[in-house]
Amino acid sequence: MAVSWTFADIPDLTGRTAVVTGATSGLGLVVARQLTAHGATVIAAVRDVDKAARVLPGVEARRLDVADLDSVAAFASGLHAQGRSLDLLVNNAGIGGHQGRRLSPQGIEMQFATNFLGHFALTGRLLDLIRDGGRVVHVGSGLYRIFRVAPPFDDPAAERSYSPSRAYVTSKLANLLLGLELDRRLRRAGRPVQSLVAHPGLARTALNDDIRRPALRATMAVLQALIGRPAERAAVPLLFAATAPGARGGVFIGPGNRKSDDRVHLDPVAAPANDPALAGRLWDRARTWSAVEYPPDLR
Repeated sequence: MAVSWTFADIPDLTGRTAVVTGATSGLGLVVARQLTAHGATVIAAVRDVDKAARVLPGVEARRLDVADLDSVAAFASGLHAQGRSLDLLVNNAGIGGHQGRRLSPQGIEMQFATNFLGHFALTGRLLDLIRDGGRVVHVGSGLYRIFRVAPPFDDPAAERSYSPSRAYVTSKLANLLLGLELDRRLRRAGRPVQSLVAHPGLARTALNDDIRRPALRATMAVLQALIGRPAERAAVPLLFAATAPGARGGVFIGPGNRKSDDRVHLDPVAAPANDPALAGRLWDRARTWSAVEYPPDLR
């Protein structure tokens, strides 16, 4: 299924509050600006609050290093202490692994910590602040289909082996599994909150700026030129998931395969991301790794 949808179709968001992670550049910056332009109160959850003040003037910025579970806990505690209510959580922040294997403060491989586990923890800590009718948007990648056999998700530090590209795709597959599993649990519990998963396709953002291998950098430059979308276009599926009345969970929201196709596609989820048993195992492990307990009706 595909629908024609643009930023002009974003409804009036006056009175709604959104948290956007990674809001100082790329997709997150576009999402934060568009939500603000349509009336939402945006909380930019970022590592660099000074940069946020420059690129998002007038927007509330709070420090969050999503790779650091202590930072996630502090961010969530700050919102709870103020009695804030939320309508939207956009788990957008992400990194590539082209600088080699690194570990988070808690000893998790950095891409897995940033792209997936930190957002799992953040979602769990903020769910009780999300009002009825609210949404959580997770950012995946169409590259998840490269896995013919799902990774076991039993080596969060990537100690046995490490490939930057495989680690990236693994983290994005985990996001997709999380978004779908949370959707199932929310519906089973009868909660009026949606969990949706979107992806930007190949976006022209700074994610690959730190590629050190000349051949890979050249390849990515060619791909960006041929099929890459600028951040403004690539962010459309994310904003559709966040705001469109017709958006729903259980599908993968993204662009078309052709660069000229500006419609938003609601695609069925393919293997291995459509495996509830795999998602359940990952969910249980993420609870252990993050030490975050979701509300009892979602466990």
